[in-house]
Amino acid sequence: MSTPLSVLDLAPIGAGQSAAQALAGTTALARRADELGFRRFWVAEHHNIPSVASTAPETLIAHIAASTQRIRVGSGGVMLPNHAPLAVAERFGMLEALHPNRIDLGLGRAPGTDMRTAMALRSTSPELFDEQFAQLRGHLGAGHGGMRAVAGEHTVPQLWMLGSTDGGARIAAALGLPFVFAHHFHPHFTEPALDLYRSRFAPSELLDAPRTIVAAGIVVGDDDADAARRALPGAVAMLRLRQGRPAPIPSVEEAEALLARLGPAELAVVEESMQRVIAGAADSVHAQLVDLCERTGTDELMLVSQVTDIEQRIRGLERVARAFELAPQPARVD
Repeated sequence: MSTPLSVLDLAPIGAGQSAAQALAGTTALARRADELGFRRFWVAEHHNIPSVASTAPETLIAHIAASTQRIRVGSGGVMLPNHAPLAVAERFGMLEALHPNRIDLGLGRAPGTDMRTAMALRSTSPELFDEQFAQLRGHLGAGHGGMRAVAGEHTVPQLWMLGSTDGGARIAAALGLPFVFAHHFHPHFTEPALDLYRSRFAPSELLDAPRTIVAAGIVVGDDDADAARRALPGAVAMLRLRQGRPAPIPSVEEAEALLARLGPAELAVVEESMQRVIAGAADSVHAQLVDLCERTGTDELMLVSQVTDIEQRIRGLERVARAFELAPQPARVD
């Protein structure tokens, strides 16, 4: 299969870890992804969540882009309602000026946090996304309201629309944007959302035909049983988040010990979270990703793993790279 592979990382924080350790792990993962031949390395925007260190994507993108040579680096995504469009345009315009033709700006509508934190960010309504996007595009281009993000001639970041429901698909189609679907959030919505996007796509100056990425959660273990164990802490962290008591991601042993104390409703949440992850030995994960690619017809796959052990997370990427026979990209010469 020749479908390009990319990486989405949340800089997950495990129990007993610091944010500094999590961010160092993400940097090491990005360097290895660059060496292995992955196309993109994206980081997410989340706020006030103890298990996630990627709160300011543009800061982390600058660090990762400076630490790598070939791979495109970007946001998966920047939650546009949390920010003034001019501020986003200036930050990503500068990133693109520093690293020409390597920066992606993935955009989302959700706050990436609880509503109290969203208000502290001075967020605006997701219903104003179209207006905000028009301002952003203007600032990155010839200007909007007399304000341009970067002076002089320059390249611009590649723009993507993110979604986990048909709402994002409708916006991406109407604006003529490439579309990324969060299969790891809502796997049952993936194919309907992509079908809707393709059927409603309106060509734009940015894109003349539909283009998609499907983001899938994976955990690669020594065998299927090992992978299932390693996927359990992420599912427990999701349970805690839904219960309104987020915490760093527990160890495998802590997660296993907790299972015996959970009630039926809590166990159902954990089981549902586990089912959203493609977990197994490398050959099993490879087969399931190939099937996902064939079912969705996506142009690219983006892999995300909520494993806090960075050595294990790197080994997982290496195993996937071998299974898909990835070849390193040539170094960019600017």
